[in-house]
Parts: sequence; C-alpha cells; structure tokens
Amino acid sequence: MSKKLFLIIGAPGSGKTTDASLIAQKYSDSIVHYSTGDMLREEVSSGSELGATIESYISRGALVPLDIIIDTIISAINNAPVDTVLIDGYPRSVEQMRALDEILANNSDIELVSVIEVRVSEQVAKERILGRASEAKEGEARSDDSIEVFYDRMKIYIEPLSEIQEFYTSKNLLHVVNGEREINEIVEDMEKFIKP
Repeated sequence: MSKKLFLIIGAPGSGKTTDASLIAQKYSDSIVHYSTGDMLREEVSSGSELGATIESYISRGALVPLDIIIDTIISAINNAPVDTVLIDGYPRSVEQMRALDEILANNSDIELVSVIEVRVSEQVAKERILGRASEAKEGEARSDDSIEVFYDRMKIYIEPLSEIQEFYTSKNLLHVVNGEREINEIVEDMEKFIKP
C-alpha cells in the first residue's frame, strides 16, 4: 500500500503545525502528522550527537543540512502507522525540494498528493511569533522566538518561495490557503484537499 504524502508550507507563525495537527487528530485512524521542526527538536532534546549538530543550526535560525532533514522525513514516512502522512515545514529550500522530488521519482511507495501553502502576511506572522515569545513562561520560550531570529527565518522562508511555488504549480500540486482567518475555517479548507 503506498503512502500518500501532503506537504504543508508556510511562514514561521503561519499556524501550519497547529492546522495539520488538528486534522490529524480528527482523522487519527487514517492520518498522521509530523512537524519537521518538532522532529528535529526531539532529536535535540534526546541529547544525541546528531541532536547537538542540529541545535547548532536551529538556534541561529539556519537551515539544517540536507541529508539530516531528508533522512528524518523519509524514515518518518516509511515508519508512519497509517497511509496518509502530513509533513509541515518542508521543503524550506529549492535544494530540499529537488532532493525530495528525486527520492519520490524513484520510490513508488510514496505519492506526493498535494502541497498546501498556508499564506499569511509578514505582519501577521511577526505578531504571532513575538506574541508566542512573550506569552511563554520563564525558560519556556523556544530558542528561535526572538525578533532577530524571526527576520532570519522569514528571509530563509521567502527567498526560495517563488521557485517552490512555481515548481509545485507546474506539477499541479500547489494549493494556497488563507492563514489569516479563524482556525476552523483554515482547517476546513485544508481538509478539502486532505480528507481520506
């Protein structure tokens, strides 16, 4: 049985992780959701050598090396307990996009069904991220929730975006969802593309 893959992309603060996890909760018997960022942070908190390497990139808002990300994602898909897999936060670069495309081209067990972009303005993204930083209790703020790191992450997100959009549009895979509305409206929109 081949796995159906949905990629969910969006700026930091677009809400993509929350949206995807709500859908996965609702259809937990058939859909599983992995957040690239969460998977990498889990590795960091495991205290492994790989985790230390990952942390050195994440803490300064930089992209984690390609091979680490690809290994993380492909093993998550292969080990997924159900057939429909949502992955948010990937691809974040043209290089990541091409690497995945190459793997999928040679792998009949995984079918990329759709790429969903949760679109928000930079202003909304910034307010959400900085709001998250100030709400976090002492010592609970994520190391990457500061204004400087926000702009770095935003720049990293936006630089390859048009090329990523063009690539998936040409394959007829890209769907854009307005991420500035109520969460239930956004989730409803996304469900139309994902529903089992």
